[in-house]
Amino acid sequence: MKCVKVKLSLTFMIFLGLINANANADPENDTVILASGCFWCSEAIFQELEGVNKVESGYTGGHVKNPSYREVCNDTTGHAEAVRIVYNPEVISITELLKVFFMTHDPTTLNRQGTDTGTQYRSAIFYHNEDQKNTAEDIIRELNASGAWNDPIVTELSPAGVFYPAENYHKDYFNNNRSAAYCNFVIVPKLEKFKKVFRDKLKVE
Repeated sequence: MKCVKVKLSLTFMIFLGLINANANADPENDTVILASGCFWCSEAIFQELEGVNKVESGYTGGHVKNPSYREVCNDTTGHAEAVRIVYNPEVISITELLKVFFMTHDPTTLNRQGTDTGTQYRSAIFYHNEDQKNTAEDIIRELNASGAWNDPIVTELSPAGVFYPAENYHKDYFNNNRSAAYCNFVIVPKLEKFKKVFRDKLKVE
């Protein structure tokens, strides 16, 4: 009888655990990881979009566990600087996110964005599901066919792997360091251009 009670208790605990797991799930949101050069710029841009709930800078796509910013910058880890975007697909679609992605960096330069060079600055989409993958393939095909750029798109398309969040001082970098030279000369002009093109997609202040 005691054994039966123990088994029933264990079963009940497992059942409660399943309920709690389902309660903590977030069916409304999707996640995609995008790399388009310096993640300070990417974070500042995607934070502005309505329907984007979280943007986190970090490293992914490489072979070194728990890499540091210094290691990634030395181009020895295989990781790209990237942002992990949590978004509500009922408010902003993956198509709209990828349009912003392609319009705010140069996807035709291999391992380079402006003066930033190295595999850590490569253009890449790390998808979490087949819909994201198929949408990215369609957009790349359409953009190449349209002649939007003189050269073909070299954006890497890979399934999402382990994402290592960047060090704390990278979080919300632009908003916390607006007076920094890089922010003024690189991020601000890019952000202003983005806001003009996608003004109907911005969060209401």
